[in-house]
Amino acid sequence: MIEITEVPSPFCGIGTDDLRIQVDGTTLKVLENGCAVNTPLFEQAITDTSPRVAGQAVSLAEAVAHAASLLKNTKLPVIGGCATDVNGMRGLLALADRIGAVVDNINFTGARNNFLALQDSGWMNTTLAEVKNRCDVLLVVGTDLEAFAPRFFERYIWNTEAMFIDDTQQRDIIYLGKAPSGDLSTSPNGKKAQIFECETTDLPEVIAVLRALVKGRPIRATSICGIAVADLQSIADTFKAASYGVITWAAGALAYRQAELTVQMLSEMIKDLNNTTRCSGLPLAGKEGDQTANQVCGWTTGYPARTRFSRGYPEYDPFLNDSKQLIADGEADSLIWVHAFNSNAVPPQTDLPTIVIGRSGMTFTKEPDVFIPVGTPGIDHAGHAYRMDNVVAIRLKKLRDSGLPSTADVLNAIEQAI
Repeated sequence: MIEITEVPSPFCGIGTDDLRIQVDGTTLKVLENGCAVNTPLFEQAITDTSPRVAGQAVSLAEAVAHAASLLKNTKLPVIGGCATDVNGMRGLLALADRIGAVVDNINFTGARNNFLALQDSGWMNTTLAEVKNRCDVLLVVGTDLEAFAPRFFERYIWNTEAMFIDDTQQRDIIYLGKAPSGDLSTSPNGKKAQIFECETTDLPEVIAVLRALVKGRPIRATSICGIAVADLQSIADTFKAASYGVITWAAGALAYRQAELTVQMLSEMIKDLNNTTRCSGLPLAGKEGDQTANQVCGWTTGYPARTRFSRGYPEYDPFLNDSKQLIADGEADSLIWVHAFNSNAVPPQTDLPTIVIGRSGMTFTKEPDVFIPVGTPGIDHAGHAYRMDNVVAIRLKKLRDSGLPSTADVLNAIEQAI
């Protein structure tokens, strides 16, 4: 039994790197600095160690050979999930290039709201370090930040030392749309967040009025979707007077049509504020390998995930390359599901030949043709994963010897077998 300190997490998206974990054989226990997101994923027990073909245990070599045989004559295979570390994603893209597959990360439908806004008009975003050292006003739009990243406030808002903030406890926290689920946004000295609730689907109208107020445009209405215009004016005035305002949102939480226009409205408002002060955006992401998938896909192809290789070169389309839609429409002829982080993230049910390369413990309504359990980056093998702000590749540690192969090893072996 040993204890390992300063353990980084690949699960929460915000780059927590101070966990203390007890390792007893293959059993892990988080002793310090865990949270509702990280602790269950670190402590999950290993239940599968052998690959399976048609539900029967086989050797890794046999599983790889059978997977390769299923993929040799496919016309349009899709690779879904895409939740792995940097090396795993490199292996995934090499296999996709070899077999002409569509690559689609599990969180891309939500992330698409960000990409469409970025591609259309650009944005001005910040990093977690800048939030920690500079932010004096934080606006949380349409998401429960405490549920998304339970330790965000502890690490980046209520930190005791900051380079450009004398007293971090005086920071202003404002929630617009969805209320927080707890009181982590309350400062250590008792200063509470301001909360202005509305339905998520009302955010486009509310944000449009807020931007108009930032630009000094007159608003005749006295309330918008249950929020007083005077309160929105107060938010606008607070940001205009701030030294370094930050606006954060989770694109996946904006679950309505054309939500990319809301992201674009926020991004344009941030630009407006920068005419007279400093303000930046902070999109929430980094879970289930989404930032890593898009980073590595970007290096390799020039595009984010949801890219296809069926014509011998990468083609990006955020709508047509939706793996779920391709399966539902009968266009795909096989599914490879890659998810090394979350055993509950199983592939969609389909009658297509299915290969699952996933975390130990996955249970299926329908057993896939091939299931190869793999190690989790940051637990079973070392690796790198990108946190939410895309500027830091977290160096993940190996904590135990589980005997499970890495995602990269399995995908590279399948490619070589083909």
